[in-house]
Amino acid sequence: MVEPTEILYASEPALDVAEFRRVLVESGLGETRPVDDEARLKTMLGNANLVLTARLDIEGKPLIGVARGITDFSWVCYISELAVSATGQRLGVGRGLMDEARRQLGPSVAIGLISVPDAVGFYERIGMTRMTDAFWFSRKR
Repeated sequence: MVEPTEILYASEPALDVAEFRRVLVESGLGETRPVDDEARLKTMLGNANLVLTARLDIEGKPLIGVARGITDFSWVCYISELAVSATGQRLGVGRGLMDEARRQLGPSVAIGLISVPDAVGFYERIGMTRMTDAFWFSRKR
């Protein structure tokens, strides 16, 4: 079993698109993200101003988790992905990424996100407040 001390958390604004895609697919978010559109994934990464990674501290430093967000670093941050590969799940990686986001953003920045249904319990367990008044314009493609 992997110990939390064997996981490295970092800001990685130039994350490789193939690694990002792999974690999305392995996490289960590949069903809800454009994983077969490399140009779009590259744009998603390139326009995020918060890209945090979790890597195993072993040879090759394999990526096992990503948190991607948009923030003003002053008031609010929207986390658009929190993806943990199957090998990293149940190891505290999701919590670790959210803790790293909170550490880097500081206490004066609120963090919000829209959860996939299967992850609602996770966000409640880590202490996030469920909001009922969220609104959404769906994308056309």
